[in-house]
Amino acid sequence: MSKSVMWSMAVLVCAHAVSPVFAQWGSVKGKVVVDGKFDALPLLVKKGDATVKDAAVCAAQDVPNESVVVDEKTGGLANVVVYLRRKPEKIHPELMKSKEATVLYDQKGCRFIPRVAAVRTDQQLNIVSDDPIAHNTRANPLKNQGFNIIIKPSDREGIKVPFKVAENLPIEIRCDIHPWMQGWVMVVDHPYVAVTGADGTFHIENLPAGEHEFRVWQEKVGYLGAAAGEKSVKVKVADGKVTEMPTIKVAPSAFK
Repeated sequence: MSKSVMWSMAVLVCAHAVSPVFAQWGSVKGKVVVDGKFDALPLLVKKGDATVKDAAVCAAQDVPNESVVVDEKTGGLANVVVYLRRKPEKIHPELMKSKEATVLYDQKGCRFIPRVAAVRTDQQLNIVSDDPIAHNTRANPLKNQGFNIIIKPSDREGIKVPFKVAENLPIEIRCDIHPWMQGWVMVVDHPYVAVTGADGTFHIENLPAGEHEFRVWQEKVGYLGAAAGEKSVKVKVADGKVTEMPTIKVAPSAFK
């Protein structure tokens, strides 16, 4: 056998041996639901209420209490944060860096939109406002620099806030000028995070295959889905497949 043939065979063997390393990725999807009838929470501001601050803007429409948002048809629970507890050793090549440099965090009708957001440490939170009034946006993270900034009326350029390290839990965002305004931002140092949609579903793609610990967190009740005495939900991600996390059910009484 010639040396060139032997060399070609060796290259093929090596390529076959290492290729699975780059293909061991899978996805996780799931759903969080309220298991039972949930009565909508009272409004924070009623349309036309002249007693609230900046009523012409803040009371132009009803301001709902979005601390618990449940889909009437499916019982899906929105705004639940699902994230890996720790940054994994391997991150999919397409997800090494964030595609967007900033995450937009808006203020419209004296509400934070979105209610819950996720931002990576290689991104900045771009706080803007669509309201023709001033807002102050305040947060006191445990691991990052706190901030209390004034956002000018109708400021679509806004202010960009960096985060250097990941947080264990979502950061509460407040406006002291309009004290009913509340939001949450989850800071992570990896791409494996999601916020449940209006139907309570989430989908996290391109995770390294193997067992992972996920945190599932909702602002009113804290951690969800974990076994007694635990904070994490363990899921074994299968190579090349979509693994389904068991549906997490929350009793309506948990929100009282």
